[in-house]
Amino acid sequence: MNLRRCMLVACGAVFFCSPLSAQQRFHATHRAMGTEFTLDLYAADEATANAAIGDAWDEVDRLDDLLSNYKPQSELSRITREARSGPVTTDPESFAFLARSVYWSHVSHGAFDITVGPLLRVWGFFRAQGRVPGEADLAKAKKDTGWQNLQLDAATRTVSFRDHRALELDPGSIGKGFAVDSVVARLKAEGISSALLSTGGSTIYALGAPPDEEGWPVTIPNPADKEHPQTLRLRDLSISTGACTEKFFVQNGHRYCHIFDPRTGRPVEGVLQSSVLSPSATDGDAVSTVAFVLPAAQVEESLRNHPEISVLVYRTANGKGSVQALRWPKVR
Repeated sequence: MNLRRCMLVACGAVFFCSPLSAQQRFHATHRAMGTEFTLDLYAADEATANAAIGDAWDEVDRLDDLLSNYKPQSELSRITREARSGPVTTDPESFAFLARSVYWSHVSHGAFDITVGPLLRVWGFFRAQGRVPGEADLAKAKKDTGWQNLQLDAATRTVSFRDHRALELDPGSIGKGFAVDSVVARLKAEGISSALLSTGGSTIYALGAPPDEEGWPVTIPNPADKEHPQTLRLRDLSISTGACTEKFFVQNGHRYCHIFDPRTGRPVEGVLQSSVLSPSATDGDAVSTVAFVLPAAQVEESLRNHPEISVLVYRTANGKGSVQALRWPKVR
C-alpha cells in the first residue's frame, strides 16, 4: 500500500489504542468523488489496517472511474454518449447500479431520477455556477430528462435512451452510497468487523461497533435547533443525509437548493433536511432524495415494502417548522 494515500492517526503517536481491547484504532482519509472519504477501523496491527485501508481506497477509486459523470472515460459517461444511438452493452456492476436507480424512480414515481443531469447543468450546479434559467432553457432541459426514457434490458444487459433522447446520467444522489456498500463488502472480506466509513458526512456506514460499545456514535445536525443535534449509535447500518446547507446559490434574495424535484425541473422548496437509516447505503442515498422531494404520505407509500428503512425529515412552511418521523429510533 502507498502510505502517502493513508494517514494513520494516533493517540499521541502512531496508534490510537483502545483500553477496552487489544485491537488498535486507525483513521484514514481519501479524496474522491468530489468529497473526502474518512475511515476509522479497528485492527490487530498496522499491517492489517494498511491492507484494509488500501483496499478500501482502491475500491473507491475504481468505482469513481466507473461511475463518474465528470470523467469522459468512465462507463457511465460512455453510456450517456452512446445510448441515444441504440442499445449499449455494459458490465454487470454498472447494469445493477442503473437497475437499482430505476427501481427507486419507479417506486417514488420519479421523485428520484438519475437522468437529472441536464437540470443540474441548466441551473448551474454541475460546475458550481448557480443561476436561474430562462423558461425556454428549462423546458429543453426537462425534455432531456425522465427516468421512463432510460430503458434497461436485463436479458442482454443493455442500456438505451427512448426516442434517442439526449439524457445525461448523474449518479450524485446514489453513487456515493453504492461506493460505501462496495467498500464495506471489501472490509468484511479483509476480516474487518468494526469500522466507520463516511463520505463527507452525507453518507455514513457503521460496520459492527467499537470494542465494548453498542454501536458507533453518529451525530446528525438538527436544522431546527443547531445547538442540539441528535446522536445515534449505529451498528451494521447506514445513514444518508440530504440538506441544502452546502450546495446552493442565492439570487435576488432567494435561496435555491441543489436537490431537485425532477418532475417540475425546479429545486425543492420548504424542506431543510432529510436523513435515512438503511442497511443499504445505496438505498439510503436514493431514499434521502425521495424523502426530500415528496410529501410525508407519499414517502410512506414509496417505502411500504421497505420496513427496514427509517426516515426523518425537517420541513418548513410559512415560517413554521415540522418534523416527519417514519420508524425513526428514539434518541436517548
